[in-house]
Amino acid sequence: MREVVADGETLTPEDVERVARDDASVRIADEARERVRESRERVRDVLEAGDPVYGVNTGFGSLVDTQIDADDLEALQTNLIRSHAAGAGRELEREEVRALLLTRLNALAKGYSGIRERVVSLLAEMLNAGVHPVVPSRGSLGASGDLAPLAHLALVLIGEGTAEVGGERLAGDEALARAGLDPVTLEAKEGLALINGTQLTTGLAALALLDGERALRAADAAGALTTEVTMSTTANCDPAIQGVRPHDGQAASARNVKRLTADSEVVESHRNCDRVQDAYSIRCLPQVHGAVRDALAHLRGAVETELNSATDNPLVFDAADADPRASGTDRAAVLSGGNFHGEVLALRLDYAASALAELAAISERRTDRLLNPEIQEEYLPPFLSPNSGLHSGLMIPQYTAASLVNDLRSLGRPSTDNTPVSGNQEDHVSMSAGSAYGFREAAEKAATVVGVELLCGSQASEFLDDELRHAPGTRAVYDLVRDVSPAVTEDRSLSGDMEAVGDLIREGLVDDAVEREIGEALE
Repeated sequence: MREVVADGETLTPEDVERVARDDASVRIADEARERVRESRERVRDVLEAGDPVYGVNTGFGSLVDTQIDADDLEALQTNLIRSHAAGAGRELEREEVRALLLTRLNALAKGYSGIRERVVSLLAEMLNAGVHPVVPSRGSLGASGDLAPLAHLALVLIGEGTAEVGGERLAGDEALARAGLDPVTLEAKEGLALINGTQLTTGLAALALLDGERALRAADAAGALTTEVTMSTTANCDPAIQGVRPHDGQAASARNVKRLTADSEVVESHRNCDRVQDAYSIRCLPQVHGAVRDALAHLRGAVETELNSATDNPLVFDAADADPRASGTDRAAVLSGGNFHGEVLALRLDYAASALAELAAISERRTDRLLNPEIQEEYLPPFLSPNSGLHSGLMIPQYTAASLVNDLRSLGRPSTDNTPVSGNQEDHVSMSAGSAYGFREAAEKAATVVGVELLCGSQASEFLDDELRHAPGTRAVYDLVRDVSPAVTEDRSLSGDMEAVGDLIREGLVDDAVEREIGEALE
């Protein structure tokens, strides 16, 4: 697997996944190293001038007006890390910690944080050596960034805290030594640079975005399969319909269904039937899935920008590029602002979580059409059991899907809340980390609900006329499901089948199977 380059400019959600989930190595770009060195020189200029500058030689938060003696600046940064490492809750998973390390590294690599190259290098070395700080998940307000989780991460850089190496949990200094690394002693500005930013929110959002996009494409595939086996029409996906309501997401979902059902003998077999219209869950698939796609695209734009942004405070600039009234010297300007505020992510994460709830809701309704003896096709037995009555077939997976839809609809909207902190200096916060956790949960549960539809669509296929063939695209999906879940001929526990099909979605295997068969990726 090719290495991921941290240059502060080009990191993508896919890069985050390669590092976080697939253990790709990380290299800091040479030009980024040069920017980091130049930024640190500007901080030295400010220190030599001796004027009070927030984050460099003052206290933090509501203690902003307290100037710190030069002899205490190192202690100030170490105390900052220790005091802010006050998280709670479950510990971040391995992939979440790796995403956190990478996204913080890339933000620092932009060269506006005034941190030494050695500290930035240690973040990359920890990733490449598999030193993973133990980080409690709760404590961030999404402004002044994800302080508490990032502080737990930073503890390990100074040889404190706890980290996992090779599956063993060790004290921070021992974990670094096990990997042949040395801790750093933080200098002026560096502690604040390490913990002040949106990287927990951004890292989690990057991973969950990819999961949500996979669930969406799998929902297009599941909807295409359901369209076939319910003897529904694909006329609703005709380009002419999309052309007169030209939303990008709607058109993309319609194209996906058309590709997946191309050359379907099942669809052709009832082209001239007497059904006038299909139910909304099938007829309006492009419109609903398309709206979800647009919501995820909106989130992707924010995540891609945030991955390559400087989000700490204060930021250090060349004096020529800043307001002449800024704190600093003739060479350096230190500007206080609010780039750490996670609102741009929080609002879109909550919106995207709501969108995935709707994706799951329409998928569950299609599942009901496959199972429900009051509305299913005549050739389908109740609950898709060959011996319904004695056997319940796939009745209960739909219950579980309905339960998950309820969970998704019940997810909170953290971005609408606000609790002032730090003596009311920080009087409006975004709660973006909570939004990121909610969106991750939404992506996970939506994939399970869509997996239930795939499971039921594949079971319904067992009752098709033997002379009718699926389209190549939907056949690839059916075959993939059958690789992990054999046809239900008599009652058995289906929990494992549901998990296995959900994993096909989460791991991108539905995408891969379709692309291999039809020669192009789903949009």
